[in-house]
Formats: sequence, structure tokens, C-alpha cells
Amino acid sequence: MKSAVETLSPTRAKLTVEVPFEELKPSLDAAYKKIAQQINVPGFRRGKVPPMVIDRQVGRGAVLDEAINDVLPKQYVAALEENSLSPLAQPEIEVTKFEDNEVLEFTAEVDIRPQIDLPSYEGLEASVDDVEVSDEDVEEQVKALRERFATLSDVERAAAEDDFVVLDLVATKDGEVVDGAEVSGMSYQVGRGGMIDGLDEALTGMAAGEEKTFTTQLVGGDLVGQEVEVQVKVTQVQEQELPEYDDEFAQLASEFDTIDELTADVRERLGRGKRLEQAAEARDAVLEALLEKVEVPLPEGIVTDELNARRQNIEQQLAFAGITMEKYLEDEGQTQEEFEADLDRRVRDAVAAQFLLDEIAKKEELGVDQQELSQHLVRRAQQSGQNPQEFANHMFEHNHIPDLVQEILRGKALATIVETAVVKDASGNVVELKNLQPDGTIMEVTEETGDEPAVAETTEDEAPAEEESSKED
Repeated sequence: MKSAVETLSPTRAKLTVEVPFEELKPSLDAAYKKIAQQINVPGFRRGKVPPMVIDRQVGRGAVLDEAINDVLPKQYVAALEENSLSPLAQPEIEVTKFEDNEVLEFTAEVDIRPQIDLPSYEGLEASVDDVEVSDEDVEEQVKALRERFATLSDVERAAAEDDFVVLDLVATKDGEVVDGAEVSGMSYQVGRGGMIDGLDEALTGMAAGEEKTFTTQLVGGDLVGQEVEVQVKVTQVQEQELPEYDDEFAQLASEFDTIDELTADVRERLGRGKRLEQAAEARDAVLEALLEKVEVPLPEGIVTDELNARRQNIEQQLAFAGITMEKYLEDEGQTQEEFEADLDRRVRDAVAAQFLLDEIAKKEELGVDQQELSQHLVRRAQQSGQNPQEFANHMFEHNHIPDLVQEILRGKALATIVETAVVKDASGNVVELKNLQPDGTIMEVTEETGDEPAVAETTEDEAPAEEESSKED
């Protein structure tokens, strides 16, 4: 076999491969055997039909086609290896020359992994926002905690914001009840939103026993975007009574004895969460700083596929949430053109980052052991809400394990970059990233332990926060 490569672009190549006819002989023999098993010829047992008879009965052309189909993938892979090319997609193969007993020639155009001249990635500099826990943040968390222990009591007055109402609701279109738009005896907090546009405005000022009809547009279902008539009836108005925020509440809602201890714990937890958010921002900032130092050629086919996949994922999430794209863009203050431009930029940065991190992982000779793969499988299963064993079985059956391994390697490569980076917050303080734990605490290095840090203990109540942080990471 002889092969030559023509570089069509930094991310696309054209292989021209010549295969002498004698190298097709194993594939020809295999083709004759395969066809002999498939045909019945009087006087010959199945599988024992001689090649000459097959040529007369089936035709030499059919045998040659079978042989070519067998030899092309093998020769294509051999040509890739010979020219040190890493394909990113399926090739476009064309047989350009072939006659019986003559050389086989074919071409293969394929997107390839670009060659990247890695810049220095040690000591990258980046900046992030300060970690700030305001009194308003603490008050919001305290209010949410008090609401968990709140009670509801009926009131003889009109409903106001934050009140709870028990309601009956039905939406109709041209006098017909809209499928799935009829509820009875549902409890709803006025001002919460997220149900039907105009519902909160209609409920405000309604007392028990009153009815009201208003017009709105549906944001989901078969009639999305169409106007419907909504009739709502309030059967109860309930006022939410929050417990006093005192030492007694602290003992009821937590393991602390005083409200000061509980407040301090809330502030500490918020700080840990903010620290994790800052770390995620730091990783993004460091990666962005690295991307600015190098030009990464991108295969347009890969970019297009990723754009389509992300766009479809966004549309599915919006549909699941009952929100139209128009409503989403309106809430985000974006035009369709701005949304598409932002999505294109993010996709291109993501694809470039993948190529870059792959090269760094290769240069650093990073590897993945079985335990790391198992842990990654469990995390991915948890994120998708699937059973870990079923998720693992699916990954193995569909040959997605190499993709998961690549994800782990990219994470390790990014960690390598971040650990050597100098990241400062807006106040000029160096952000601690190397010793940051999944729960937002910082490991402390003591003189006695040297490089071995002492890990801050976490309580059982902190475990859910750790899991949530891992998912966000």
C-alpha cells in the first residue's frame, strides 16, 4: 500500500491510497467463501462452490465489490497510522480507480485533529470577583429556613402577595377545556410565578369564594403561544406565619443552642458555597487566559454538530419548563441574533478548550485508573438521575467509555493548569484553589504534617452541600 496526504485546511486532510491487487487476495478469498455460503448451486454443497462457478452464477463484479468493502476500512486505518493523522469524524471515501487485476485507488477526506503549538501554561494570571456574604444573603437563607417550619391559617380577607390560596382553575379555548389545563384544590403561593402568565395579578385582591376570568397565552403544550380563557376560583385564603427567630427556633431547626450560633453557621455555609462558585469562576478565567495565548483551528463540521446539539438541548429544556424561545429571549434581554452569536462563541471556545486540554494531557502523560473511572461513572449517573450500574452498562454497551476517559483527562489537565496559576480576587488577594475541598473548606498544611494537609471535618448536615457542589463542578 502507498499513501499520500494533502492538507486541505488545518483541520481537514485528503488521503490518496493505492493498494496493489495482490494485497486484495485475502479479501477476495474471504468474499468467495462468504458468497459460497449464501448461494445454492446444483451439484455443489453449500460453501463448496468453486470461484469459477461463482463468477458465472453471481458475477465477478459482485465478488470484487465484496472484497473492496472489506479492504477499504483496513487500508484507510493503515493510511491514517502511516501519516500520523487523528480523525474526528467519519471520512468521505471515493474509489477513484479500480479494474480487475489492477491497482485499487481511493481517496478519503476527513476532519482531523489540528496541530497545536502549546504555549507556556505555568503561572497563568487571572482575576475573579471577591467572595462576599451580605446580610441580605443571610436573611434570605434564614427566611427560607423559617418557611420550612411555617404554619398556614385561614384569613377572612382578600389575598395578597406571599399569601397561600387554595384554588380551582380551568383554561378553555373556543369553549373547549384545554388538555392538562384543569386543576382543583391546588395550593398556590401568590407571587411565586412559574404557572400561568397573569395568574398572580388575578389572584391579588381575590377573597375566598370569588371567581375571576382572564385571558393569557399558553407557554407549553399543543396550543403554545395561543390565547386561552382562564377561569380561577379561590376557595381558601391562608396567611403564612413564620416562627420567631430565637434560641428556641435554633434548637428546633438545628443542632445549635442559640440563634447567634445558627446565624454564624448559615453565614459560614454561604461562604463555602460562594468559595466554590469563585473556584468555578477561577477555572473558567484561567482557561480563558490560556485560550487567548494560542490560536486553535476548529473543524467547522464539529462546530456545527455541537451547535445543533446544544441548541436542541436548550429547546428541550425550555419545552420541559413550559417556556417558549421567544419568552426566554425576552426574559434574557436578547435578540435571536445575539443569542445565536453568544451560543456560537461559547461552542467555539468549548471545542478549542477540548483540543487544548487533550494536548496538555498528552504532554503531561496523564492517565486514568480504574477507581477514577468508577467514581466518574457514579458522578455522571447521579447528575443524570440514573442508576449507576445501569448507566455504566449503557456506557460500556455503546462504547462511550473512551469518551468518559477523555473527560477525566481533560479535568486533570485543567487542574494542572489551575494549580500553577496565580488567581487574585478583585481586592488583590490570592485565591486558594489547590487546597480547596468539595465542601468549600480549605485544607490546612501544618508544620507537623508538612505537605500533608489537615482536612476540615464536615458534619452530616454538610454532606448534601458537598454533593450539590460536585454536580455543579
